[in-house]
Amino acid sequence: MWTLSGFVDEISDDFAEQCQVASGLGLRYVEVRSAWGTNILDLDDSQLATVRETLDGYGLKVSSIGSPIGKITIDDDFPPHLERMRHAVEVAETLEAPYIRIFSFFIPEGTDPDSRRDEVLTRMSALAEVAAGADVILAHENEKDIYGDIPRRCLDIVTSVSSPKLQLAWDPANFVQVGVRPFSEGYAMLRPHVVTIQIKDALLSDGTVVVAGAGDGEVPETVRALRADGFDGFFSLEPHLGEYTAFGALSGPELFTQSWKAFTDILTSEGIAYA
Repeated sequence: MWTLSGFVDEISDDFAEQCQVASGLGLRYVEVRSAWGTNILDLDDSQLATVRETLDGYGLKVSSIGSPIGKITIDDDFPPHLERMRHAVEVAETLEAPYIRIFSFFIPEGTDPDSRRDEVLTRMSALAEVAAGADVILAHENEKDIYGDIPRRCLDIVTSVSSPKLQLAWDPANFVQVGVRPFSEGYAMLRPHVVTIQIKDALLSDGTVVVAGAGDGEVPETVRALRADGFDGFFSLEPHLGEYTAFGALSGPELFTQSWKAFTDILTSEGIAYA
């Protein structure tokens, strides 16, 4: 039985509507990135309490905090960001989330990412150290334009930092958008470190995001391999089919549902049970 989740702020800015639609699709977990147009790390205590009450009201749990940690340039001041990481851990503990999604810093345009490796690894080690005393794991997402955008550098991050608190989130669309065929070129290399899967797909021709299975993200092949490997992590829907926002994309209930159906159709065709 595989466990589905989703970046529910793609449904609506209103958190109650996010939960209503997610619950209506049968999801038992959600990934919280923003509510009421505000990033999860910028919600005040009262808003976080409302988030928790709303989740409880719909019988939902949190799979991951969709944080923006690591989404600054490698040249930006780091100490304030490290403090933000500490707050992210507090938020994850408040919402009982086992994972916090993070990134590995934007590299200035025209700069060889490998030339900034040492600074990236120093910062990633510091982020992992913040999580060391908490019951949470940091899941690095392979976002385009950051250091860890391609499989080789994703592997470099987790093996060099070498902390059980730093693992990988697998995003096939993001790999496609940097010219990588995810399963063919990255799965065997990264699978030992992958703890959560983000569900979106894209076309190699122009990077357009499409529903799972309609692009070049090799989603069916990856699903089959994960089943054979006994993977038991979360599969988090991240449609990115609508208007782009500061947090990702506002797909709306209809396109979010379309994304859910495309992926669950793949699971059904492969004979995989999900909830």
